[in-house]
Amino acid sequence: MKLFKAIVILSLLAADNIFAQNMPFTKGVNLTNWFQTPSARQVQFNKYTKKDFENIKSLGCDVSRLPINLHYMTNGAPDYEIDPLFYTFMDQVVDWAEELQIHLILDNHTFDPSGNTDPAVRNILLKVWPRVAAHYKDRSNFIYYEVLNEPHGISDEEWNDIQKNVVTAIRAVDAKHTIIVGPANWNSFHNLDKMPVYDDDNLIYTFHFYEPFLFTHQGASWVSPSMEPLTGVPYPYNADSMPPLPENLKGSWIESAYNNYHTAGTEQYVRDMIDTAAQFMAERNVPLFCGEMGVYMQNSKNNDRIFWYKTVREYMDSLKIPYTMWDYRGGFGLFEKDSYGMFEHDLNVPLLQALGWNVPEQTDFILKPDTTGFMIYTDYLYGSLQDGSYGTGTLDFYAADKPNNGDFCLKWGGGSSLYDNVLFNFMPPKDMTQLVAGGYALNIFVRSDYPDMEFDIRFIDTKEGPADHPWRMQYSVDKSKVAWDSKWHKMYIPLSDFVETGSWDDGWYNPEGKFDWSKIGQFVIANDAGALEQGRVWFDNIYVTDQDTARIWETTEFPELVTALEDQVRREIKIFPNPATNHVTIAMTSEMPSYYYLYNAQGKEIAESRFKGEADLDVSGLRQGIYLLKIHDDKDIFVTRKILIE
Repeated sequence: MKLFKAIVILSLLAADNIFAQNMPFTKGVNLTNWFQTPSARQVQFNKYTKKDFENIKSLGCDVSRLPINLHYMTNGAPDYEIDPLFYTFMDQVVDWAEELQIHLILDNHTFDPSGNTDPAVRNILLKVWPRVAAHYKDRSNFIYYEVLNEPHGISDEEWNDIQKNVVTAIRAVDAKHTIIVGPANWNSFHNLDKMPVYDDDNLIYTFHFYEPFLFTHQGASWVSPSMEPLTGVPYPYNADSMPPLPENLKGSWIESAYNNYHTAGTEQYVRDMIDTAAQFMAERNVPLFCGEMGVYMQNSKNNDRIFWYKTVREYMDSLKIPYTMWDYRGGFGLFEKDSYGMFEHDLNVPLLQALGWNVPEQTDFILKPDTTGFMIYTDYLYGSLQDGSYGTGTLDFYAADKPNNGDFCLKWGGGSSLYDNVLFNFMPPKDMTQLVAGGYALNIFVRSDYPDMEFDIRFIDTKEGPADHPWRMQYSVDKSKVAWDSKWHKMYIPLSDFVETGSWDDGWYNPEGKFDWSKIGQFVIANDAGALEQGRVWFDNIYVTDQDTARIWETTEFPELVTALEDQVRREIKIFPNPATNHVTIAMTSEMPSYYYLYNAQGKEIAESRFKGEADLDVSGLRQGIYLLKIHDDKDIFVTRKILIE
């Protein structure tokens, strides 16, 4: 019977399904935990760059699904107007995708696995999607709209009606772009046939595949009950290597899945489940796409995980079902477990081979001491820093509240609880030993409107084994060091002025002189005094340097250097690379004759030139530090950018 079913499906595909043969993309990844933030103000935009898109394409991928907490990228109820900052970021991503010809799925991932989908989501979807579609209606066909990720706890009938209305609302403003629609019950393939025949021939249907769930989600904390205690479930099923079922999972649905795993944990079962989706595609004669698939690496054996991917990928390829695996750099991703996720060093090569993807050369990573300073924050987080901040209150990485220069500053406080942190992880760690020996300092601009503002600045080293602890080097800031008068103040703090204060590691440890500058894992600004429960503080230009030359740019001085250009005009100017070493390219979409002016940190003009369209600025002879680049056209419209010279 199973063989007959497979033959029928393949016959239907071969005979009728032109969509299966002509899907615009074949394989790719989900770029997770990028736009999945509580607001546009907390998107760490530099987490992924154009280089990451180039790397993904080099693997042979032609599509990326981008999960977005879309409803959080707005001003909230009742209007749900899109934050312009979201478009500032997303337009850049769209530019990269179009330039590299990578299909980009804007996935509305406003999704809570622990809560049912509220039918009232209809009203939100009918506001946000027409606005997004109106913004992107003139962009290329490389852009796609996915209505909502994994609706669940809502009836098929109600969800199908909501989705139909959203498609209609999008079509009222954008008849061009393909819309991706999926079923209720977590986009389950079992619910595909419960979807109606939508009156739109520019749709792609989607489903997610994580079968058998007992294997793919062992170790997952976000399911109920938590599967964290479950580890070592094999794939395919092998009675001799099955782990015992943890006591706290007995009596739950997981026990039933465990008892049935001898059936579900087989290659045939996996193919049968994929056949359910393929049958829908063949019978409806519609394009079908697997938006998520994968195995959580935390508690699964790597060889079994790789075998699952090989099984699933080969069968989906045979049925011509495109997919984007969950995810690129994360718990389901392409990189080795517990690695830093570096493309040149940490890719899981056997996994790539199982997927049939290109395998780039890999080399061993060697941590070398930093010999020059580095940027931490100016308008954006820099380099490989990853945001690990936590707590309550306001945390805005893109505050336009009179930044010292450039477009943004970092605002924190106004309700932040005791022990909240602004925390940045260095990925990989930094060896700062030569910087400490060379007299380098932390340069930071700060201001506050709270007279009793206090906070601590820390570098924290990495925990090396169970007997070690993450030791702290700390510098405390209060009103004795800065006048909290709402004006910008520059602090130039030699690294040698930081003091070892101990470690918190599931308990407090007093300092033992074991802090290690050779493996710095985190930079932290901490609310240990509680002042940020009431007050607010702003930061700008945070970097490590040996040049005490940075200048406070008051708005009354050089006003043209702190004037922000309208978003639409600003996006017409590209400045790269940044940070730079030898040269900086200025590229404008307009061919209007323009001028650039380069200023050092003291406000002295050190270079200028007239150009049209594109200019190459030689910076090889400049000292390391921050510079201001002003671009000015003949209509007296201008924009400024901070450039870091390394």
